Amino acid sequence: MTHIATAFPTTSTMGQANPAAIAPQRWAPANLTHLARRFEKQSPQALLNWAAATFGQDLAMATGFGPSGVVLMHMVAEMNGAQRRAKPTIFYLQTDLLFPETMTLRDRLRERLGIHFVEVHSGLPLAEQALRYGAELWKHSPNLCCQLRKVNPLRDFLAAKRAWITGIRRDQSSTRANAPLIMWDEANQLVKLNPLAGWSSDQIWTYIYQHNLPYNALHDQGYPSIGCTMCTRAVQPGEDERAGRWAGIGKIECGIHIQPDGKVARTWQ
Repeated sequence: MTHIATAFPTTSTMGQANPAAIAPQRWAPANLTHLARRFEKQSPQALLNWAAATFGQDLAMATGFGPSGVVLMHMVAEMNGAQRRAKPTIFYLQTDLLFPETMTLRDRLRERLGIHFVEVHSGLPLAEQALRYGAELWKHSPNLCCQLRKVNPLRDFLAAKRAWITGIRRDQSSTRANAPLIMWDEANQLVKLNPLAGWSSDQIWTYIYQHNLPYNALHDQGYPSIGCTMCTRAVQPGEDERAGRWAGIGKIECGIHIQPDGKVARTWQ
């Protein structure tokens, strides 16, 4: 599969924080915890600027085309200035089970924001998966299905990167409540940035409406969080944002954000 890089002119507006002074070889959980605290009072754009300046072509941004991802992609597209840096690769995990509405949004974002998405695929066709592991693997072994179609391809793709950006937020679910802005991703062995961790759902949607950004049509049909067709349902009033993912089986994470200790974010002292 051919990987296509995306354009990303940007400038840094960090000013007083000057966190780029920490050399890449010194990345460690304790350093990143301190750095994350310094960014808590700064904008997501400031963190994105710093990440572009620090990691350059070794920076990637993942998207599942959710509202947070739409906001981040717009912020990336709006980063312009006199100092031009390498653009991060914006990629998504193609599971072969994504909603048609998700693919329509991808095309609209490509046209609106000029993004050339990298599609990351497991290389395992659904028919071959069924032969190896049984039909409808997502029903009888959803964790294995996610491992094969999302976790493993992600790990392979990130092996050549030094940092990646995600759209996870603390208000999305109890598993993400402690997500820091910056952390060491022990599972994938690189720096992980969550620029919108401190934003609320209201802030996300206000930004989308203010900038007239496209979003997945399923959001207007009761789907606040959208993954694969077989494992996503609309949520009921009062349920949290991710209650419609793998409903009824006690699973609310696909695994790409899970650390070796079983948590989304590990707290370092």
